[in-house]
Amino acid sequence: MTPSKTPAEVLDIDGFEIRISSPDRVVFPDPGLTKLDLVRYYLAVADGALRGAGGRPMVLKRFPKGIDAEPFFQKRVPENHPDFIDTTTLHYASGTSAEEAVIRNAAGLAWVVNLGCLDLNPHPVRAEDLEHPDELRVDLDPMPGVDWSQIVDVAYVAQEVLDDVGLVGWPKTSGSRGLHVLVRIAPQWSYKDVRLAAETLAREVENRAPGLATARWWKEERGESVFVDFNQNAKDRTVASAYSVRALPDARVSAPLAWEEVRTARPEAFTVPTMLERFAEIGDPHQGIDGAPGSLDGLLALAKELGPAEKAPRAGNGSGRRQSTMPLIEVARTKTKPEALAALEEWKSWHSAVVPSLAPADVLVDGMRGSSSLWYRVRVNLQHVPEAERPTQEELLADYDPWAGKQWPGRPESQ
Repeated sequence: MTPSKTPAEVLDIDGFEIRISSPDRVVFPDPGLTKLDLVRYYLAVADGALRGAGGRPMVLKRFPKGIDAEPFFQKRVPENHPDFIDTTTLHYASGTSAEEAVIRNAAGLAWVVNLGCLDLNPHPVRAEDLEHPDELRVDLDPMPGVDWSQIVDVAYVAQEVLDDVGLVGWPKTSGSRGLHVLVRIAPQWSYKDVRLAAETLAREVENRAPGLATARWWKEERGESVFVDFNQNAKDRTVASAYSVRALPDARVSAPLAWEEVRTARPEAFTVPTMLERFAEIGDPHQGIDGAPGSLDGLLALAKELGPAEKAPRAGNGSGRRQSTMPLIEVARTKTKPEALAALEEWKSWHSAVVPSLAPADVLVDGMRGSSSLWYRVRVNLQHVPEAERPTQEELLADYDPWAGKQWPGRPESQ
């Protein structure tokens, strides 16, 4: 006999009744955290979580099959959303639009967790002004082979640059391997200007910390450095906000920090259980983040001083595509990360002679945004392999098409 599902639990949250389905379903097996545990976590840290995500349109990143399966990204708010969930319609550069959820209270946090969301993914704008971001996001993304101390060094260089242009950065762990630095700004600049300001910050950090940090957009050109990811400020991008629970086995969370903590903090120290203790003890280190929004005038002036960023060369075949300066080969395109890693291991078994020459940053396994979920691309940079020994481009070991079967306006159905 199939056991019956655990009865739903109804919570009264500030006068709103929130139905939590399958409350005893284990979401994180290692620490034994259930769906109801995650709801109670977000309620306990609601003041901090709403400071990061409240009042902003949000992409719903849902994990209906658990943390070991790929999530899907839902831009459009479910039609049957409760009255206390606000909505607003975002218009994207692609010409598409989506009516997205806007949460404003603890009940909203419980509602999104019940949908299967673990982390919160808000846009850098308020629902009241969708075209003028009030947050510049500095994403310090380490390449393979980079340790935590290097990320910290780059974070302090970023703080120095921000201080020089009159801005205040608020650091937090990403909940994965990197660090985020959030900068509140007055909502007076367009997305284009905010992205330019972020790119300028990245370039200046690279100038001050060459070899440690890079602003190079193309992954194969970064080496073992920390990428200051300015493109997280593009209009269609979201990042996991403060107190978000990430889909890692230890239930790690994105932890707001004070600057004096950054040197000694470690991402793995911040999990759902430890964050509950920390928040009860010290509250939210980012409590003052909204107190003094800054100006982008300093960074935009620096952008003029630095001049245009270097552009990648283009292919000579008339396609207009960017031409990599590195000897890259593509190995596979897959639907899931385990499939990508399996393809990589198969390629290594066929080309075992060159594997010892590869640096950690030469192996590129990238999660790529599809229409509603990630897919994975595997490439190898052969820059450290003697030219005469480099394998040639071969047929892909897997060739997943994330757009197969999708219909686009004005185009026939993809085959």
